[in-house]
Amino acid sequence: MDSQYTMTVIDHFMAPRNIGSMKEPSGYAVYGDIKCGDSLTLYLKIEDGVIEDVKFLVFGCTAAIATSSMLTEMVKGLSIEEARKITEKDLTDALGGLPTNKLHCSVLGVKTLNEAIDNYEDNKS
Repeated sequence: MDSQYTMTVIDHFMAPRNIGSMKEPSGYAVYGDIKCGDSLTLYLKIEDGVIEDVKFLVFGCTAAIATSSMLTEMVKGLSIEEARKITEKDLTDALGGLPTNKLHCSVLGVKTLNEAIDNYEDNKS
């Protein structure tokens, strides 16, 4: 494991939280970053405007796995409006930082989250 990662990143990589798929999600999205080949699928269970559950499947590097795991921990229990306010910096800060060449992994997570919320809102209308 590269020593440029924080202990929080390593923890989320070695023991990812909320990993897996979800039957009948309220919203979901699949997004990939062509720069590095990472791909994230995010599933949301939303009730009364609150993210009650979240699951993910990811194909990618240490940082992609860790950011996806941390993202699921951050959004669970938030309202849709609160979840939309999460930034790449918020996600990176929650992990204690990422190497500069891995910051795009936080973009992957936030972009997929917003697309999953968009999918939920599209299905609701």
